[in-house]
Amino acid sequence: MEYKSQQQPGCGGCFLILALFILLTGGFSGLLNFLGFILYSGIFGILLFIAAFWGFSYWMQKKISTYESSQTESHNRFVWLLVQILINIAKIDGTVSREEVTTIKRFFQVNLRYDQTKMYWIKELINQAVDSTESMETLLQEFRSTFKYEPRLILLELVYQVLYTKAKVPDAELQMARNIADYLQITDYDKRTIEAKYKYGQQQQTTGAGGNANHYYEVLGLTPGADKEMIKKAYRKLSMKYHPDKVNHLGAEFRSVAEEKMKEINAAYDFFTKQ
Repeated sequence: MEYKSQQQPGCGGCFLILALFILLTGGFSGLLNFLGFILYSGIFGILLFIAAFWGFSYWMQKKISTYESSQTESHNRFVWLLVQILINIAKIDGTVSREEVTTIKRFFQVNLRYDQTKMYWIKELINQAVDSTESMETLLQEFRSTFKYEPRLILLELVYQVLYTKAKVPDAELQMARNIADYLQITDYDKRTIEAKYKYGQQQQTTGAGGNANHYYEVLGLTPGADKEMIKKAYRKLSMKYHPDKVNHLGAEFRSVAEEKMKEINAAYDFFTKQ
């Protein structure tokens, strides 16, 4: 199953065609009688509501189409696969709850700062993903064959971001994230770095503790007590993997994810160099 751009609605000119047909067959008086019947029977209000609803839908679909065409194919495909994978994770228990859909929507709106047009697009993609029968393996296979290592890291970061918006991450979903990492051939070091970071971040929120040395060790994927040389090596390795230019083709929002990651890495390194 491949990503397809959202299609604009049809012309919706059925009423206009009907009116034109009556005008041609019954003349102007026939058309007036037809319009009078609609007005006094209360159907006019219903048709007006339908027309307004169709007009809004058409306007939004046109904005979505314009937005999609302004983005790269890599960006649109990345977002589509991301939504599909997140919904597949939600399907672990056999159903996708309203709360899970709300969590995914909130992630795009808050974490990626999507506006109304983009969120309308995301809702369409979510509906497609809920109805889709594509397996997780098929989706990951497409992702692995399409994107290089750096975008795979960004995908895993986003998966963990969504999971750890929950007060308690279900073990099944956490295991699914680990399986995703394995299938995308993410190294053990990178898997440990990402998971430890979000796990520690959730513990900080629970306990109210601020950032400390242990937190910065986690950001760099190191165990407490790592020496200066190991810290420098980890910093250089992560800086190369998360350089924003390596995911620039995915779009501004995903470049921002890499930039935020780089800020965390730099903060950790600065912490240890000042010790």
